[in-house]
Amino acid sequence: SKMTVKAVKMPCTSANVYTKVPDGGWGWTVAFAFFVVEALTYGIIKSFGVFFNDLMESFDETNSRISWIISICVFVQTFTAPLSTVLSNRFGHRLVVMAGGLLVSTGMVIASFARSVVDMYVTIGIVSGLGYCLSFLPTVTILSQYFDKRRSLVTAVASTGECFAVFSFAPAITALKEQIGWRYSMLSVGVLQLGITACGSLLRPIVIREQEEVKAQPPEESTETKYMLENEQTCTSIESIDSGVDITTSPSNVPGKTKAEPKSEEPKQHGQNPAESNSTPPEPKTKLLDFSVMRDYSFICYAFFGLFATLGFLAPSLFIIPLSRSLGIGKDHSAYILSAMAIAEVFGRIFAGWVLNKKPIRKIYIELICVVLLSVALVAFPFASGFWGLMICSVYFGFMLGTVAGTHIPLLAEDDVVGIERMSSAAGVYVFIQSLAGLAGPPLAGVLVDTTKNYSSAFYSCAAGMVLGAVFLALVRPCKTGLCHQQQQQQQQVERSTAGPPPELPDDFIDMDIGKAENSGKGSDSV
Repeated sequence: SKMTVKAVKMPCTSANVYTKVPDGGWGWTVAFAFFVVEALTYGIIKSFGVFFNDLMESFDETNSRISWIISICVFVQTFTAPLSTVLSNRFGHRLVVMAGGLLVSTGMVIASFARSVVDMYVTIGIVSGLGYCLSFLPTVTILSQYFDKRRSLVTAVASTGECFAVFSFAPAITALKEQIGWRYSMLSVGVLQLGITACGSLLRPIVIREQEEVKAQPPEESTETKYMLENEQTCTSIESIDSGVDITTSPSNVPGKTKAEPKSEEPKQHGQNPAESNSTPPEPKTKLLDFSVMRDYSFICYAFFGLFATLGFLAPSLFIIPLSRSLGIGKDHSAYILSAMAIAEVFGRIFAGWVLNKKPIRKIYIELICVVLLSVALVAFPFASGFWGLMICSVYFGFMLGTVAGTHIPLLAEDDVVGIERMSSAAGVYVFIQSLAGLAGPPLAGVLVDTTKNYSSAFYSCAAGMVLGAVFLALVRPCKTGLCHQQQQQQQQVERSTAGPPPELPDDFIDMDIGKAENSGKGSDSV
């Protein structure tokens, strides 16, 4: 019988139970929740550049020291990703995301009363950074579980929440600062981020249980007929002696066995313990964190791609407004450039999701093309001059950023990387490895700006990291099916050799039938 998509509400966990991945249903509500969570997490992080000059003036600090605020935040967010995976597997995605929303809001509200940049390191960097991790990663993980065929498209569209947030928050916060100052503006952002907690309450767990098919059992055949059929199916003919001589392993040809005896497995299935045959085997316990993905060469290459590509994700959004101000562009027009980048990123995410949803297509190669084009966009920024030149570069960069940023984590669920079964643990380890680049990226760009007195150096460093990421991304597919696969085969051969040869059958096991064949041959000759 065909499996049907049927949702059942479990009384204890309020989980949705399906017989297969629904590709919809409550998943649309989860997609909406992910949209809002994206807006209130990465959307706020990318919009933090509007506070950049205000913090430098209020605390009398340099670019690099102010950059450490977001750097520590991103580092904590990515470094604690395994903790998010463990807590989600232990307590469920819903409670973890709700707790993360409280931490994000608390850190941002306290930061509005900060008296030094060190206070910002603790409040936004550590407290909000941990909340961002507990909010974002479980949401994108459970969204991937609700969709299969539409996973790439739905995830890409839902991830546009951060783009709409940057588009709307950057001008709104800029206008709000003119009225009430940057401190009360930051306080308002912190209160708004309480919406993450409401979105976390919508993340209902999902359970996939395949529908059992009841097959009509054929009437039992007599024991003699059964073994006659068995002999016909398992016999091996020795054509070099006589085409009619069969060598079988059935009990009827074993000396001393005049009657066929039933197999020892049958009473266990039909007679001795019927309860065990009807009950399903116990499900294996889910590991809180599976580090076995680290033995997968394709995942290692993909993790290095994420490590270097992260250098080019956040720094341009932080330095685009200071770059525009250095070119003589006003505050309002600088905010418009950041908003245009966010809108272009929306179209980039939707375009990437639409392309990756096509079948058949090798998604890892599409991602590689987008990463290469994103590197070109980063190199183009230093050559921009004036408002419209910077606007064109920002739109191009935003579009290409959308094609990569909205798909690099969901691609972990593809078979070219680790697959959907290990996606939860792989996402935790993957984001954990990204933490190093998240910690070093913005401060490195800030140091280069302070040293060269030119914002172009920040974009060059981002482009260098993106190019290295493209190199490792190009190695993912070959490691899955090429050179590394040969190493796995060699390892399997070594294991087989150490296991020893298979048990040999006794010598007289086949001699019996060969003797019969010789006797029958002599008898026919005498006749």
